[in-house]
Amino acid sequence: MKTLIWKGIFYQSLEYFNLQSDDKNYTVESKIIGCLEDKIYNTEYKIHIDKDWIVQDFLIESEINKVKRTLTGKRIQNQWEINNLVNPEFNDCKFIDISLTPFTNTLPINNLKLSENDSQKIDVIYIDVLNDHIKPVQQQYSRTAVNKYLYENIENDFKAEISIDEAGFVTAYPKLFEKITEL
Repeated sequence: MKTLIWKGIFYQSLEYFNLQSDDKNYTVESKIIGCLEDKIYNTEYKIHIDKDWIVQDFLIESEINKVKRTLTGKRIQNQWEINNLVNPEFNDCKFIDISLTPFTNTLPINNLKLSENDSQKIDVIYIDVLNDHIKPVQQQYSRTAVNKYLYENIENDFKAEISIDEAGFVTAYPKLFEKITEL
């Protein structure tokens, strides 16, 4: 079991994160509270991940300015059922990217197992919790050092050099997140 706390710099948040594992899967449960501009929010997510760090299903429950929302996703072979509807635009996505957490960067980092100076483009389900928006995006991860990755969102030219620990968890994500503590 791994427990840690991330501080959201941009999102003015705190995240209490737990990862548990058994012989077959990882289960993540996390709680995030924060405020951004005129939005006070509370988000909880639960993700089931296989041993290759591929997302099998997720549940995101949020409350933003007292408005509650639930988003569910379940992998069915190469398709995704999002809130009980199969959406072909998410076909072949192995990962999700939740806007409020650096954890979802761990998924491709640990799955791809890139060597230094290698890079790979991936298709991801991007979930913007605060704006209630979900869409497919293309991202690229490049390993620049033993504990550093260059993350790029291909669609909007966003780039950041992410620092990770030996288990692939983000320790520093400039201007967005930093790890405060770990058990």
